[in-house]
Amino acid sequence: MIELIISAAVLASMYGLVAIGISFTWASIGMLNLAQGFIFTAGGYAAYLYAQTLTNMGITEGPVMSIGLLVSGMAGSAVAGLFVGSIAFLPLQDRANFRTRGLIATLAISLIGTQLWLIFFGPQSKPLPPIFGTGRIEIGSGGVSYSQLGAIVIATLMLTAVIMWMRSSRAGLQMRAMMMNPLGAAVVGVSVRVTGMRVLAISGALTGLASVMLAQTFFVSPTSGVQPLTVGLIISLAGGLGSIPGTVIAAAIVGLAEALTARYLAQSLVPFVLFGIVVLILVFRPRGLGGLLEDVRE
Repeated sequence: MIELIISAAVLASMYGLVAIGISFTWASIGMLNLAQGFIFTAGGYAAYLYAQTLTNMGITEGPVMSIGLLVSGMAGSAVAGLFVGSIAFLPLQDRANFRTRGLIATLAISLIGTQLWLIFFGPQSKPLPPIFGTGRIEIGSGGVSYSQLGAIVIATLMLTAVIMWMRSSRAGLQMRAMMMNPLGAAVVGVSVRVTGMRVLAISGALTGLASVMLAQTFFVSPTSGVQPLTVGLIISLAGGLGSIPGTVIAAAIVGLAEALTARYLAQSLVPFVLFGIVVLILVFRPRGLGGLLEDVRE
């Protein structure tokens, strides 16, 4: 049971980071970023190239390797987020039907990006060195590995830091204003373009963090971003696009559902269960769990 709970927590943490990035982007600039899978893969390959560089220098473990993997993965995905923004956001933001145009543009980037990863890195999966070591902590009849514990702690700390930054910094307040009322924020002088690119960079960095830590188990491949994108969309829709509390709760539900399904039924049934969950939530709560939380506060 302990191992099941830990597995669910790890999945919720990783998928939650991707889903929150999707929600941030939608709530602030009104773009559903279907290139999030491309951004996810970019972070994994950036970390892989960093690991290869250090390995060629004779460094295979230690803080330089571990911290560098996390930083390089986040930086690679942040740059990929800015790249997506320069193609799908800046040229289209002030045009009619921006949401539809942005949806098509990000989908095109995702499809083309997958083929580019395949050309440059080949179809083979690329492993990453262990970030948190290979040890294990025994708890009763079960236990938790260092990689699982590290993933949960790092994801929680990063999300907390982002939320605190949004509440206390000027740039963070501009992001919150965009999420609450984009037109009103623009009227009072908040730059839609600058803030939008900042949002894409931050959401990309969160996705890159998830990519590096998930690669500890699933490795990096040209299509490694497909599953996180799919689950991230499910979580963001179930939680209510733009709602951080709703997204966190939805991530916990989805992580637990995936862990239970994979353990007691079959891994192949996981997509059906996850889509069933989001359909049920949206049937009874069209605004998602975030809308339910807002109603309770009111």
